[in-house]
Amino acid sequence: MSLKGTKTITTFIEWETFKSLIAKMERDKEYKFCLLISIGVFTALRISDLLTLKYSDILDKEILTITEHKTNKIRSIKLNADLLALFNRIYPQLNVKDPNQLIFLNRFGTKAIDKSYVNVKLKEIFCTYKINLNGNISSHTFRKTLGRRIMQQNDYSNQFLILLSELFGHSSVGITRKYLGIQEKEIHSLYDCVSL
Repeated sequence: MSLKGTKTITTFIEWETFKSLIAKMERDKEYKFCLLISIGVFTALRISDLLTLKYSDILDKEILTITEHKTNKIRSIKLNADLLALFNRIYPQLNVKDPNQLIFLNRFGTKAIDKSYVNVKLKEIFCTYKINLNGNISSHTFRKTLGRRIMQQNDYSNQFLILLSELFGHSSVGITRKYLGIQEKEIHSLYDCVSL
């Protein structure tokens, strides 16, 4: 939690670190948060939308359709093959009785886990797995991780920045650039991508 009147910057996870974390969490049977982090990164959903997901929203699906809480817009998300493979490995381990139940239930099984609990638990997980990041860890880390990965994979292309702006629901590319923390040196490196 930040001090009143101060701004905290949430960071992203490097892709290799993300993959390693997910593998270790699956190995250690930390299934709920393994799914939360994975689904969060691969879909770039806000935490308020993640916490409403049911197993049936993903089970045997290729497309996830959700009405976003913040914008009230319907969003269609293609589910990544690696995410589906992970989900299909973990799902049988959970002995789910009703696929229409929430994926991220609280310990009492009465409602979704709380957003503030998610952020506290993420800090514990990153400490347990000795992941040090430059910046704050929160559920926004998921969205930023996907955005940074897409930008890195596409040499910080303006075309992909525009697409990410649409995906995140930002009103401008400038907001997306700032959201992802794209540094001037990364922008300058684009000039080295062209040659005769």
